[in-house]
Amino acid sequence: MSFALGQRWISDTETDLGLGTVVAMEGRMVTLLFPASGENRIYAKEEAPVTRVQFHPGDVITSHEEWTLKVESVEETQGLLTYLGTREDNGEPVALKEVFLSHFLKFNKPQDRLFAGQIDRLTRFALRYQALTHQHARRRSPTRGLAGGRVSLIPHQLHIAHEVGHRHAPRVLLADEVGLGKTIEAGMIIHQQLLSGRAQRVLILVPESLQHQWLVEMLRRFNLHFALFDEERCMELAGEAQNPFETEQLVICSLDWLRKKRARFDELHEAPWDLLVVDEAHHLEWSESAPSRAYQMVEALADETPGVLLLTATPDQLGHQSHFARLRLLDPERFYDYDAFLAEEQAYGLIASVAQQLLDGSELDAAGLQTLRDCLDDLDSTALHSAEGREQLLHALLDRHGTGRVLFRNTRAAIQGFPDRHLNLYPLPLPDQYKTAIKVMGMMGGNSGDADTRARRYLYPEKIFQQFEGDAASWAQFDPRVDWLLSLLKSSRHDKVLVICSEAVTALTLENALRLREGIRGAVFHEGMSLLERDKAAAYFAQEEAGAQVMFCSEIGSEGRNFQFARHLVLFDLPLNPDLLEQRIGRLDRIGQLNIVEIHVPFLQETAQQTLQQWYHLGLNAFEETCPTGRVVFESVRDELFTLLAENVTDEAQLLPLLERTRHAHEALKAKLEQGRDRLLEIHSGGGAAARLLVEQLAEEDDDTALTSFALQLFDDIGIQQDDRGENAIVLTPGDHMLVPVFPGLPDDGMTITFDRNTALSRDDLTFITWDHPLIRGGIDLVLGSEIGATAVALLKNKALPAGAMMLEVVFVAESASHPQLYRFLPPTPIRLLLDKGGNNLGSKVSFTAFDRQLSPVNRHLGSKLVSSSQAVIHGLLGQAEAQASAQLAGIVAEARQRMQHTLASELARLEALRAVNPSVRDSELVHLRELKAELEHLLDQTQLRLDAIRFVVVAHQ
Repeated sequence: MSFALGQRWISDTETDLGLGTVVAMEGRMVTLLFPASGENRIYAKEEAPVTRVQFHPGDVITSHEEWTLKVESVEETQGLLTYLGTREDNGEPVALKEVFLSHFLKFNKPQDRLFAGQIDRLTRFALRYQALTHQHARRRSPTRGLAGGRVSLIPHQLHIAHEVGHRHAPRVLLADEVGLGKTIEAGMIIHQQLLSGRAQRVLILVPESLQHQWLVEMLRRFNLHFALFDEERCMELAGEAQNPFETEQLVICSLDWLRKKRARFDELHEAPWDLLVVDEAHHLEWSESAPSRAYQMVEALADETPGVLLLTATPDQLGHQSHFARLRLLDPERFYDYDAFLAEEQAYGLIASVAQQLLDGSELDAAGLQTLRDCLDDLDSTALHSAEGREQLLHALLDRHGTGRVLFRNTRAAIQGFPDRHLNLYPLPLPDQYKTAIKVMGMMGGNSGDADTRARRYLYPEKIFQQFEGDAASWAQFDPRVDWLLSLLKSSRHDKVLVICSEAVTALTLENALRLREGIRGAVFHEGMSLLERDKAAAYFAQEEAGAQVMFCSEIGSEGRNFQFARHLVLFDLPLNPDLLEQRIGRLDRIGQLNIVEIHVPFLQETAQQTLQQWYHLGLNAFEETCPTGRVVFESVRDELFTLLAENVTDEAQLLPLLERTRHAHEALKAKLEQGRDRLLEIHSGGGAAARLLVEQLAEEDDDTALTSFALQLFDDIGIQQDDRGENAIVLTPGDHMLVPVFPGLPDDGMTITFDRNTALSRDDLTFITWDHPLIRGGIDLVLGSEIGATAVALLKNKALPAGAMMLEVVFVAESASHPQLYRFLPPTPIRLLLDKGGNNLGSKVSFTAFDRQLSPVNRHLGSKLVSSSQAVIHGLLGQAEAQASAQLAGIVAEARQRMQHTLASELARLEALRAVNPSVRDSELVHLRELKAELEHLLDQTQLRLDAIRFVVVAHQ
């Protein structure tokens, strides 16, 4: 490089420094001053990462006094440039020495960077173009927000999430039975609403015991970073904000806490929310004369919040009136009268019968045909003669009738794919040590307290023993359940076994005892561990080779985790809550479980453990079948059950009255639930063929290698280190020489990722990478929001073309104002042109990938020379390219407008027709669609072209 005092240069690595001036040269070193930032840099002359700033005739430049000059000619004297031309403000001819150029000049436009010699690597130009095309495809994709979760592709969940997630301000009740994935459905809906821009602020209200479970699920499955709010957090924020709830966009808090702290609820109510999610909504008690405080709080929030999701597995638990009241929260205009609601429900029976016949493919009788005519004014009876026609009639029937727009409920009876359960009972003798400890406790007054307290005490004799013997003595040395468990593990060496206990200390004691006695490889999982520690433990358990054979969990192990790769479940002790028992079994009894779930229940005879086991098994049959009635029956016999447990009653004759009452209540309630099944609702909630098609589409996306190829190139070009760990896992760590100081979504200590859904589902310690993951979205935004890959120069070695022939590859972007709903129809759209010297566009004949493979890189110095010598030609080609891109722009906007008008008009027509027969459609939805159509029409009129990237190519034969 040749330097002279006063020359202007720009840094290739620190473009924000502005224009630099050569102020000193000593030996092999040169010093540049950057006046705009007040910084000095000393470089080795031969390796300085700087580019000479040279303007050419036709360029417009700015002086340090901020007037502009259109360059007409350039003179060079002793290495310094003088620009001759006319001032644009007053028309005077003037000469401007380069030393007087504005210090704040930056080369942001691709053409300016190209002519200034700021030429990027060839691979980065390809990366930028691919980032543009992938961003464009994802923003238009109907599966956006669905594919990104760490979830199995289960049809009914995807159907509900897709149906609700695309709505404006959705207001629905998700009421799937336990184990069918309401939390996952809600997470996918939230994810779609956030990605599409339909929602920015989300509030989740849950019982206090479920706060951390929701926090973990949203982060682990959907990469959504919610903030947990309680009194302590609000106190910490007191000095930072007037309203603490406005400091975060995504918030989780306890409804119980808000009920006790009226001032906090008032602050929460004052904060604006786009989407409200309420879990365990069946606890919201209501009567016309005395609604509960919790109901009133949710009602106040629902009145002010556009979108509302209510979640409950038992919508009728507090009575049908309370179920109606929850629907009233969603749409008070629609559900205004309880008697009218009951009458409407009764009419659904005939429609459900017709829907079932259409679904089964059976022939409709005269009554069914008349019902169909009454429901569908535009009925085409010929549609009944084809499978496709019947499917369309079924969809129209389900769409227009019932509460299907506001209520979704799937049951295990309607959803296929659940495994069988097999119960194994192991009565074990009560050790003398426990008998003595219980006797001593009685002598010391340990039998005091209410029945509830005493019942819980007798269920865990190991705790009584430990209380009197101290920590030095270990019950694991003599408890027969330990020997039994050891025998089970030794006889099932090749099977994974999940052991769930009520408390963490029990799990830790078992793991320690079995490891010391037989070297059993086990992992522990309890509430005292951090999220990362739990993920590592779960990953160790999931490993097929060299992994843990057994996982010892506290009660937290029954919350949310998926261990369906195991088939043995050991209930080392039993919970008193039937819902907790179902949650425990639900860790293995899941859709996708390929084996019979073997449930093992060891229990100590002559203790409350034997009594509780009999109540669950003989009273509720809760081990081998799901038990939706469990909680209600439990509440009805609670006092009698606790009394028997507290008195250690194990005699069958004494237990018989309780078991019979429990069984009769269970069977009566189960029959009532079955009788009340809304088959019409179940058919609508399941999704049918459309849901299966959605699964196939997402499975195809999973199999596509485009994401993996793009992501690995992105990581390479940015400078992220990659270490292949096998088993579909890659470790990413920030490199020492990255293009940017921080890569969005990548922690300083790195992360381990996988692109494989099945691997991600079995290993919680791996980050599941999809197009919707913040790492990929952030990476694309990083590339497109900077100058990375905006310019490139390359050689094309092709003897079929004359040496020295030139081509200019330009990428324009058609874009309008940023609007999430516009992206459905016109996201930023790349327009690629490949012009030869005559201005002919070869882009349609030569694909980007095929052309890119034929190119060879050149160093920046040679690239600058090639550009400088061809500047006049390039200027001319850029003008022609813009004219040709403008012609394409008109077609792109016209196509987007047509698709927008057709889509929104179809949605509007459907909702208007639906409104006439199903008042579940809110007026606000219709108003929104009309306003959105007008707004998008205006934005499409504002669509403009932006030059995004340029690649100059010269043909060479060597």
